[in-house]
Amino acid sequence: MKRAAMLLLSLLLTMSVCACSASGEVTVPELTVTYKSVPETEAFAFTKALGVGWNLGNTFDATGGSWIKDEMDIETAWHGDRTKEALIEALRQAGFDSIRIPVSWHDHVDGEFNISDRWLSRVQEVVDWAIERDMYVIVNIHHDCEKSYYYPSYECLENSQKYVSAIWSQLSARFIDYDEHLIFENLNEPRLKDTPYEWMSGSTAKEVTESMECINALNQTFVNTVRASGGKNAERYLMVSGYDAAVAGVITDRFVLPEDSAENRLIISTHAYIPYDFALQSPKESGSRSEWSIQSAGDKSYIAGEFESLYKKFVLNGIPVVMGEFGSRTKGNNVQARVDHAAYYVLSGAIRGIPCLWWDNNAFKGNGELFGLIHRSTMRWEYPKIVEAMMQYKLK
Repeated sequence: MKRAAMLLLSLLLTMSVCACSASGEVTVPELTVTYKSVPETEAFAFTKALGVGWNLGNTFDATGGSWIKDEMDIETAWHGDRTKEALIEALRQAGFDSIRIPVSWHDHVDGEFNISDRWLSRVQEVVDWAIERDMYVIVNIHHDCEKSYYYPSYECLENSQKYVSAIWSQLSARFIDYDEHLIFENLNEPRLKDTPYEWMSGSTAKEVTESMECINALNQTFVNTVRASGGKNAERYLMVSGYDAAVAGVITDRFVLPEDSAENRLIISTHAYIPYDFALQSPKESGSRSEWSIQSAGDKSYIAGEFESLYKKFVLNGIPVVMGEFGSRTKGNNVQARVDHAAYYVLSGAIRGIPCLWWDNNAFKGNGELFGLIHRSTMRWEYPKIVEAMMQYKLK
């Protein structure tokens, strides 16, 4: 990073609210960095450039209801802040190299799955803001896992393939001339939603196995559709995930990488809020904990183990991986634990050639999933030390 950008980052973090733990001022841990062997290919040079990233969560992925009178209001339905160019600038100046823009399309399509031009143009506007700042941008199909749109079951497969093909045909046409800074990601956490198997990516149940086969088919439809559109899409990097986008959903032999007419242009997409009891579980639930210790071998082993599984299965075989979502939610005054966790988590990916993107839903107070880092109304960083930890140990 250039000296001027580093100085500006320091200034931004200094101006932000200082987060302190009960034992004193929060600090970024000093960790030993020992990199593992990563293939020296164009694809891994590409994912290395993604560095560390950030999710524009609960925004374009929000879904509407009967109270929504104008589809454009859905952008602010879940947290109230319309995305500003100043936000993208703040992210870039803080050192983020990539941004994932999750998008739910089903509230913005007609009966033939044609996307509203107003909605697509608004998404494109934010994509452009990031690309103008030399950021890498990931766009996907997010909360559309419904039987009327796409759903990974045999019963719904034909309609699901029609939906996936329709959405990606239109996105491919709109972005056909965009260079490799734009990445397409097929489906967010595909799963048997609203069933007992919804979050059982490791299950060997017949229903889950069949769903995995449908996900493989939908990933192939995605790749075929994008490649057939030509232009820059013929060589664009594409991200595909397995069941739940979980690590268990891709390291299984039931996950099959799509065939691709482009060479070495596929990336595995995974999410892992781990360990669950610390990173994601509600503090109101039994077993939830607010602390995570950088000194605890047990606390670190699960994170390292998940990354190592991805490393052995894919990285060592020349297939890049991106951790598209991670984070830890606020639970009381647990800032130091979250800083330590972020540092170790990002480093665990970086030493194996896997970039990580924080999930930020602009939530800071209340009883929900509090993953917010930056206040989008003021561009103020609430947890600058978490940002500093990620920057210190990011893939570089």
